[in-house]
Amino acid sequence: QGRLVESGGGSVQAGGSLTLSCVASGFTYNIKVMAWFRQAPGKEREGVANIDDDGNKNYAKSVKGRFTIALDNDKNTLYLQMNNLKPEDTATYYCAARDRGYYVDYVPPARIFDYWGQGTQVTVSS
Repeated sequence: QGRLVESGGGSVQAGGSLTLSCVASGFTYNIKVMAWFRQAPGKEREGVANIDDDGNKNYAKSVKGRFTIALDNDKNTLYLQMNNLKPEDTATYYCAARDRGYYVDYVPPARIFDYWGQGTQVTVSS
């Protein structure tokens, strides 16, 4: 059974940076798509960025130019480098994975992902 474990969350001031990590383990089949989502209190889960096994990346408009998604296949680790953080980036960030292909030019909806991490909290103060 596949498992995802996030780390790297924390509290920073606006303009600061954080890097989130997500380690994948125990997957029977190769992961085809991985993504980062976030959810703030009282709001729906929002897709932030995704990467597929061809290396294609998509970003939400709200983070494009500030966040970078990357995948290290040797370490089975997904990263999210977050720069110029804003208070509105405050949320719990989740890693997600899918072991079947889903190739689109936007961040896929949460419903297509089969595996989820437990989340890591990011708090940005003004």
